[in-house]
Amino acid sequence: MRSNLSLLLLGAALAMGADTAASNSGSGVTFYKDVQPILEKNCQVCHRPGQIGPMSLLTYDDARPWAKAIKAAVASRKMPPWFADAKFGHFSNDRSLKQADIETISKWADAGAAKGDEKDAPAPATWPADGWRIKPDHIIKGGMYQVPKSGVLPWTYVRVPTGFKEDTWVTSMEMRPGANPALIHHYCVMVVPHTDDATYNVFSPSGMLGQRAEAGNAPFEGCYEKGQEEFDYRPLKAGRLIPANSDMIFQMHYTTDGKEQVDQPQIGFTVAKEPPENRYVFIVVGAGLQLNIKPNEAKYQAPAQEAELLQDVKIIWLQAHAHLRAKEFTFKVFYPDGREETPLHVFWNPSWETVYYPTQPIIAPKGTRLYVDGIYDNSVNNPFNPDPSAWVKFGDQYVDEMLFPTFGVVLPMSVDPVQPIFRPSSRAGNDFTVIQKPTPNSASAK
Repeated sequence: MRSNLSLLLLGAALAMGADTAASNSGSGVTFYKDVQPILEKNCQVCHRPGQIGPMSLLTYDDARPWAKAIKAAVASRKMPPWFADAKFGHFSNDRSLKQADIETISKWADAGAAKGDEKDAPAPATWPADGWRIKPDHIIKGGMYQVPKSGVLPWTYVRVPTGFKEDTWVTSMEMRPGANPALIHHYCVMVVPHTDDATYNVFSPSGMLGQRAEAGNAPFEGCYEKGQEEFDYRPLKAGRLIPANSDMIFQMHYTTDGKEQVDQPQIGFTVAKEPPENRYVFIVVGAGLQLNIKPNEAKYQAPAQEAELLQDVKIIWLQAHAHLRAKEFTFKVFYPDGREETPLHVFWNPSWETVYYPTQPIIAPKGTRLYVDGIYDNSVNNPFNPDPSAWVKFGDQYVDEMLFPTFGVVLPMSVDPVQPIFRPSSRAGNDFTVIQKPTPNSASAK
């Protein structure tokens, strides 16, 4: 009897000790006081239900089983994903952790991942229950596509109505994948005028004319890729006019993951009641049509993509798009007064195609030259390379390559919307000759 009582008392003491260890740490670092603020600021945007992160990190119970894995990911700077070279530019959406934050998480994990006192916790971040970040006023859904379980899929196009019954100024746009983000390599959207013979929700392969040809004559509104954030023009009092009764064409690039699934992407917009002060435009200044990478070539210098601005603009974001052999990209701006700037140098990771927002918009007057070059690695040292023995040229599929630089720019409403914003540079190297397809409401580029 005494023996049993002693065992019970010992068990109680051990339990009390375990509870104490869960609340206190020899390092003094606890979840509520030290770790949760870091996760809220840098991680939860992806690591919450319904988002791209593989696990939720909203609560202590969510994060505790992953403590060692979180430490390993942040110590190696694998997470949060951020690939801009710190030597160039400053960005308002910089997700990278400071060294002090990495050390805090490491100490927390090493000391037993203590919970701490809930009273020390910051106010919980308010994430929308439906997953949207911009609280859209209007949502457009793409067509429902049956993704097969295997195979290489061609790009496909589908047309849907926008649902805007009146001319509408939109001030931000958030592009979301379907239920399984792994199925979409990317998708882009273009607004086109409605026609009486328009066919909705019918997917057309990229090799066919029709919707692809029509999309080729329309300005881009934007593209979704993994790691994508919303396009928000509100801070610069800018917007994009979508004419009444327009249609939207979705350009879809799907991948397969071993089982049949149905996908339906969607796009949310915020809407202005009055025309804004400035106009937002999505522009493309290259594609990489001249790419020609030899087998086993470890440091291929791609032909540069260049364009000359024909209007005064503010550059509010920069992005590159490529596939599996890309290694790094350099964005340069050459001003008419002779100044040169490198606002962005990116170390490439095909799993995360981030849009980079400079802390302050880049003021680029008429005559400024935009220049983007890239280095590609087709050797065995590239961990993403599916076949170092293959020649690699420009193409739609993931095993092909691209050099597809894009910019978000803002310009005054007084600029005529049918006037071109840029043209191919007079310097050699740019292979993107089809630059502008103006519409009555916008001058953008495809």
